[in-house]
Parts: sequence; structure tokens; C-alpha cells
Amino acid sequence: MKRTNRGEKAAAVLTILVLALWGLAAGSCGPKPGTTEPDKTIPDKVYTGPKIDDWQFTGPSPMMEEEMAMPSMAGAPMAKEMGFSVGGAKDVNNFRENIDNNYLPAPTDITYEGLFYDYYFDTGKTEACKKLFCPSYVSAVSRDPVSKASDVYLSVGLDSGMKESDFSRKMLNLVIVLDISGSMGSPFDKYYYDQFGNQHEVEGADESGASKLEIAAESIAALMDHLEPGDSLGVVLYDDVSYLAKPLSPVEKTDMDKIKEHVRALEPGRGTNMESGMNEATAMFASLSGVDFSVYENRIIFLTDAMPNMGDTSEGGLRHMTASNAESRLYTTFIGMGVDFNTELIEIITKMRGANYYSVHSAKEFKKRMDEEFEYMVTPLVFNLRLQLKAEGYKIEKVYGSPEASEATGEIMKVNTLFPSKTEGGETRGGLVLLKLKKVSSNTGLTLTVSYEDRKGVTASDEKTIKIPDKDKDFYGSTGIRKGILLCRYADLMKDWIIDETHAYKENKPVTPSVDPKRGIVVPDAVILGKWEKQSIPLRVSDAYKKLFGDFKTHFSAEMKALGDTTLEKEVKVLDKLISFK
Repeated sequence: MKRTNRGEKAAAVLTILVLALWGLAAGSCGPKPGTTEPDKTIPDKVYTGPKIDDWQFTGPSPMMEEEMAMPSMAGAPMAKEMGFSVGGAKDVNNFRENIDNNYLPAPTDITYEGLFYDYYFDTGKTEACKKLFCPSYVSAVSRDPVSKASDVYLSVGLDSGMKESDFSRKMLNLVIVLDISGSMGSPFDKYYYDQFGNQHEVEGADESGASKLEIAAESIAALMDHLEPGDSLGVVLYDDVSYLAKPLSPVEKTDMDKIKEHVRALEPGRGTNMESGMNEATAMFASLSGVDFSVYENRIIFLTDAMPNMGDTSEGGLRHMTASNAESRLYTTFIGMGVDFNTELIEIITKMRGANYYSVHSAKEFKKRMDEEFEYMVTPLVFNLRLQLKAEGYKIEKVYGSPEASEATGEIMKVNTLFPSKTEGGETRGGLVLLKLKKVSSNTGLTLTVSYEDRKGVTASDEKTIKIPDKDKDFYGSTGIRKGILLCRYADLMKDWIIDETHAYKENKPVTPSVDPKRGIVVPDAVILGKWEKQSIPLRVSDAYKKLFGDFKTHFSAEMKALGDTTLEKEVKVLDKLISFK
């Protein structure tokens, strides 16, 4: 037997230690053994070869004469515990951006799930959760601050038995799709189509007048900083046609700094053919074969102002492509650029399985957000959540906090996707769905049956019976449901105001508020704006709504004090601007 000297032994031990530490640092993919997901598969070996710059885009193809005309206007560190938030909107930045820049927001700029994700909620959890998903239920009776009528609510807390130590995203096959159409060259704080006949002077500018494309480039750089060896990256660009800018290839073999330079050097092009961009990205994934979905996630991240005017611009066409991709486990994230980002179109599309969307307020702010949330953004864990309400005494009147709320019936609540979410101090970010119940008889008992699938397609279900307190006075089963009710009424009031002011502006009539002492804060009707290429409406606040906002601010401030939650102050600042706006 060959003997080894002391130095050789030390080297061998050091090698073993390095390999062990490297394995620990690589992390796991989803929950570890004993929960619901396998460990991340570690690559067989580390690539040490040369980095390549495989950028292929050299600029748009020459325009034909007829193409030059404008398109028709007719078309933080992770917490120890974790919970869930729903898919769809992950902020209401566009709502705030429009008000800050003295524009009237669109009704779809403020969504309930997006507003919820701005806050942390006590979910009402009373028992330890030992499964991937454990819903908690809390009831409340609360008087409408305008009509004083008592409303009944039920919150569904989105709890999980998953811990920080259980979670890390899978490896990622990612294609970034970037809109380089003409509208992306406009200032971030202006409506692009205003220049063609709807001029409004507004004050303020984002990042020294940076264009949407410039901020998008910096946002892509922030995304790319979170890619790791084992991930693969491709890039698609589109204006009136699509361009394969970078083929889907391993990150460890790519000169990522060069790719960032190419993205930052891009110039805006012509029309907006979102369909072409989505098709090009989908085709890149079609070339992959034998993808192990226990190891990899496939995702498209689409950066756009979402104003398509070429190709199939219909809601159905874009929604169908997103849904078709989701059936093949190819999921989509939309990132909206600029105050004129079309939330109406994107809100419809991102009701699909595995989909979500964010609005960018600034590249710096977006980078910070990606530092905290990138792994959550690309890792859906629960699908096809269904809650069935069996009760003689109640029906579901309204679902708040789910993009599929319009698909609810009197007995069914639907949520297509849950994403992991941070939990701090026992509260989960966006960890709530709220049901407004309509009492139809004196029977106050409820039986709730929940079913869902994990990302392997394994189904699970849970059933619980609760009793709604029969009270005339206000009653809140938790601070979480009290905060949820307050935010829903705030969002309802804002939507009512936007809808009423928009109709009055377009019809050149005085505003008649849909909110009054008899009806209270009404649940807004769905509004379809009808044009993806948006022109602005100047910020308008009628005297009637100034009075309503003043009264509601008094209620909001009292509730904020009762909750002891100063994070709600940002909504008070919005109310203050609207109350004093001239």
C-alpha cells in the first residue's frame, strides 16, 4: 500500500471540507426532505472555461415606407417563517405614480391584491402548520363608515409550514422579453400618446427625465444580478417584430457584464407587437428537451409599458398565449414601465396560473425590491386553490385580494397561484384573502372546504367549520382582518372616485358620486377602458369627493391608531393630496 505524507493528508482533508462547504452554500430547491420538495440538484462540475458574449441583435431591420406611419389610435433577509401571497399584481405603484404626477389613475391601477402586498397581516393562525399550506379563518362584523350599515367579513390567512431553511428557488431557465417600441423612448413620467393630440403639462420627473427604456435596462441588470451558475438566460426584443437578441444559454458560460452593456445601449424602435415578442420567447423554450421540472423553473419576464398596437392586440390572444404556456409549466412575470403602463391589459393576462406583475417606480427602488424578492417572484408553489363555502346563512358577495375575484360565485372562491412570501413578527406580507359575506338567513354556521395542488400536481384538501358572531356592534377576530377591511374600503372608495371622475370627464358632466349615505362605499363595477394605447386624464377631484375623502381620512386615521400601524401613513398622504388638490 502506498503511504501518504502529512501534507497529502492535509490537502485531502481540505478538499473534502471545501466540497462540503460548497455543497452547503449551493442550497436546496424548495422545501427539504420531510416537507414537499426535493433538494436542488447540484451541477456535476463547475464550469471554468472562457465566458462568451453571445449577443446577436444588431438593430431593427430597415423600415418600409408604410411602416413609418403612426399606428391607428383605434386599437431583506428572509424571515425564519414564511407564508403565501396570491399571484397577479404585487404592488399599486402605478396608482401612486399617476397621482404623484397629477394624472387620474385607471381603475385597474389599484388592485386589492397589489394593495395587500404593500402590507403585513396577522393571518389569524392559532395552530402550528406542518404542511405546505394551512389556511386560517377569522371573522368580523364592521360598520361601513359612510352608511353605518354592518357588513360581515371572513379572512382566509395564507399560512405555510415552510421555514426559511426549507426554501430556495429551483434553477431557472429564464427568457427576458424587452419592449423596445417607440413608446419606451418616452419619459417615464409622461403619457406617450399625449403627444398625438392630448397635451397636458405636468410637474415632476423620474430620475432626471430618464426614458422608460433606460429604466428598463437598469431593471434588467438588477434581475441578472440574481442569476446563478446552473441558471440559463435568453433575451428577446420586440417592436413591430421580434428579435432573438441572446439565445438561451448557461449563465456560467456567459459574459454577463457584456450582455448588460448591450441592453443599456438599446434604442427605441417602432410599433408595439407584444404577440410577436411572446411567440419568440415561447419558441426559445420549445428548443429545450427533457427539462426536469423537479430541478428547473421555466419563466418569461416581460418588461413593457403594455400598449400593443400591432399583431394580435386582443385580450384573448395575449391571455391565450400566457395560459397555453402555463399549461406547459412556462410561467410569466410582467414588469410595467412608466405612468402610462396599461394595468388593464396586464391585470387580465396575469390571472393565469403562475403569473404575476410588478410596476417599476424607479430603477433604484426596483433593484432593492429584487434584492429582497427575486426568489419569491420566480417560485410559485401552490396552484388551483379553491374554497367552497357551505352555509345556509351566508353567500359570498365579494372576494378581495385575488385576481380571480370576478370568477367567484356565491359559494366558491378561486385563486390560481400562491407565491411564497416573507413573514416577520408573526405577520405575512400580503398573506390574506378577504371575503365579504351576504347574510341570507339566521343560520350563522359555515363549513369551509379548501383544495389545492402543489407544483408536482399533488392535491390536498382541508375542511373546517366556524361560526360567525351574530353582532350588531363592530367585532374583529384579529388585527389582520381589521386592516384588510380598512384597505378594501379604501380601494373601493378610490375605484369609485376614479370611475365617476372618468365618466364625468369624458361626458363633460358634473360628478355624481356613486358613494352616498344610503349605499355607503359601494363595490365598484368592472370598467373596460377600450384602448391599450392610453392617453392621460388630468387629475380631477370634485368637491363631493373631497368631502368624502375628508370624512374617510378621519375614519382611516382612527383605525390606523387602533391598529397601531404607522405603515398605513402612505395612504393618509394620498388622501391629503386629493383633499387639498386644486
